[in-house]
Amino acid sequence: MIRNLIVIEFLKIKRKGFWLLTLLGPFGVVLMQMVNYGVRKDYLLKQSDNDWEYFLDNVHSFTPLAMILGIAILTSLMASVEDETSSWKQLLALPVTKWSVYLSKFTVVFSLLFFSSCLLMIFTLGFGIFLDLGKPIPYRGILQYSFYPFLAALPVLALQLWVAVVSQNQGIPITTGIIGTIFVFWSSALPDWVIWKWSSLENKWESPLLNVVLGISVGIVFYVAGMLDFNRRDVK
Repeated sequence: MIRNLIVIEFLKIKRKGFWLLTLLGPFGVVLMQMVNYGVRKDYLLKQSDNDWEYFLDNVHSFTPLAMILGIAILTSLMASVEDETSSWKQLLALPVTKWSVYLSKFTVVFSLLFFSSCLLMIFTLGFGIFLDLGKPIPYRGILQYSFYPFLAALPVLALQLWVAVVSQNQGIPITTGIIGTIFVFWSSALPDWVIWKWSSLENKWESPLLNVVLGISVGIVFYVAGMLDFNRRDVK
């Protein structure tokens, strides 16, 4: 049943621009560095002791912003697919449970963001090789910078989806997403417990993995809370 619901959700978002947004996020992040290195490559290389590490840091400086903004847009669009056609009642009239509907929507957005992280890894590696930054290529670092922000942002994903599916006005989750994006801009000044900071991979212990562990753990808590709340609410 869950598998069928997920397939249906993917069919619903066909021709809705979801896949384009999934591509534009990572491409835009790397495109910023294409411009950056295209204009002042020699200067940037002189600033670094490790060209690959410096390049990855530059790429990562835009990743959290793209991730949080992408989460806000995708979750809102996912909920608006039902809102636009007033099809919540028809959907839940089927022999399916509310929790399975909620899980299918979460799974679709999760999959899109995971795919976006895969593209970020490919684009980052490809442009780094194009720049001829030397060897050895830090494959582990590329993986971390590509997937850690996504995993650390899972609480934001769970929260944004929760707000989106229970809101009759999609301006509310969009507003929440904008506020979260503002938080990302000021992440270095935020305390470590703020979930919008975690995708920056910064904390006072200088352990990016800690942000990932917190992201997965708190993300599960927020997901369960959102699912339980959605399950007890009346249909829109």
